Order: sequence, then C-alpha cells, then structure tokens
Amino acid sequence: MIKYIEIAIKAAILAGKEILTVYNSSNFEVEIKLDNSPLTIADKRSNTKIFEILADLKIPILSEETEIPDFNIRKNWQLYWCIDPLDGTKEFIKRNGEFTVNIALIENNIPIGGVIYVPVTQELYFAEKNIGSFKINNISEFNNISILELIEKSDKLPLITNTQVFTIVASRSHLNEETSKFISEMEAKYGNVNTISIGSSLKLCMVAEGKANIYPRFAPTMEWDTAAGTAIALYANCKVTQSDGKTSLKYNKENLLNPWFIVQQNTVNK
Repeated sequence: MIKYIEIAIKAAILAGKEILTVYNSSNFEVEIKLDNSPLTIADKRSNTKIFEILADLKIPILSEETEIPDFNIRKNWQLYWCIDPLDGTKEFIKRNGEFTVNIALIENNIPIGGVIYVPVTQELYFAEKNIGSFKINNISEFNNISILELIEKSDKLPLITNTQVFTIVASRSHLNEETSKFISEMEAKYGNVNTISIGSSLKLCMVAEGKANIYPRFAPTMEWDTAAGTAIALYANCKVTQSDGKTSLKYNKENLLNPWFIVQQNTVNK
C-alpha cells in the first residue's frame, strides 16, 4: 500500500500545480452546482490530472467532480480511491490559500491511507495505516524521491502532544449555532479555550498535528471531504467518530453524506 501512497502524493502535487495555474491567473469563472456549491476550472483540471495518474493502478475512483457510480456497483468495491480534487473551493475563490487536494485510499469502508496537499504553502500531509502519519514542508524541494526517503525527511505526527490552552478548530465558512453551543460547553469544562477558524481539510490536519485538541463538525460534509483527513488523523493516534464520540465514520455508504462528527486527540474527554 505504501507504493500506492507514493503515487497518490505525485498525483496531489501535480494536481496542485494545475490549481495554482488558475489561482494565479487574473480571473476565473465560478459555476454553481446543483447543491449550490461552487465549481471552478481549477476543480476540473485537478480532477483530470489525478485521474490521469491514478488510472494505471486499475483501482476504482470516487470523486466529487465525476458521476457517482450506482451503489449496486460501489458496494462491491473492497479497495478504491476517494478524492476531492479541490477541497475548500470557497477559500480558493476568496484567495486565502486555505484549500487542499485530498486523496484517500479506502479498504473495506475504512481509510487506510491519505494524502492532503496545500498548493499555496507546499505543505504535504500523508498517512498509511502501517507507518503512521507525516508532514513535510516545502515539498517542491524534494522532487523525485521515494516514499521511504520522503518519510525520513518528514515529521511524524503529532508534532505537539499538549497544547497549553484547550484548542478547538472550527470551519471558517460553516460556524453554526450547534458548533457555537459545543464551544460554550468546552469553555464551561476547560475554562480558557482557544478557537481557531480555518478552511478545508486543514482542520483535521491541525488535530493530527496536535495544534488543536478537537474539531467538531456539526454541518454537512461528504465522504470525499473527510476521507484523506480521517486517515491522517487516525494514524496520528486521534479519534474520528460520529458526534456520539464512539461510532466510527463509515465510508462508501449508499448515501455519501457524512453524519455529524468529531475529530479529537486521544487524550481529550468530551
């Protein structure tokens, strides 16, 4: 599986270059999809590049930007890719840099590997169930090296084991009443609480790094939004559960909408 993650890293970085070509252009058009979410040419170009690189592996691909296969077909997938070619399109449109390329490898409904790439900062997160989770900065400096060499040059997650102040990371674009209530509950329990807002799958990465203690998500997400981040959090010794704090997230459901969920460091008691 490590070789698959190596190829996924290549796909994510090259997709990121496609995204930046659009991001750095003077103008780009924004379409509105049927679910009222935005779509740009960058989403499409990233999707095309990822498919181009992963296609030779002959593993099914589930992507936000392509037609979703019928569940009668998908339910037989024991191993497949789940990708979001541009997670955080709203952040992309705002030009704040908080968007990512997400690629997850899922086996028997559980993410066993994940890659999250941040094109603007060239930060790369990657994970595989047998080796753990890692982060490397300035990935462009390490072109054409093997996954084993990349692991040696990367920092293993979590980087921080204890934050001085209990820290909650929340969505920059989806801070709703339920999340605000949860934050108030944490303030009552832990006293001084720090809240960080950030876009895209970076929220899961912040918990995996140890920069945040917990990420509550009480708003809609799809499986491709969270699959790669779930892998990175899980193999950085974090818990990823439904909002009950016990039930794991399941992937490749008939309905690809996620339930509300919580990502937390294993030391946190909700």
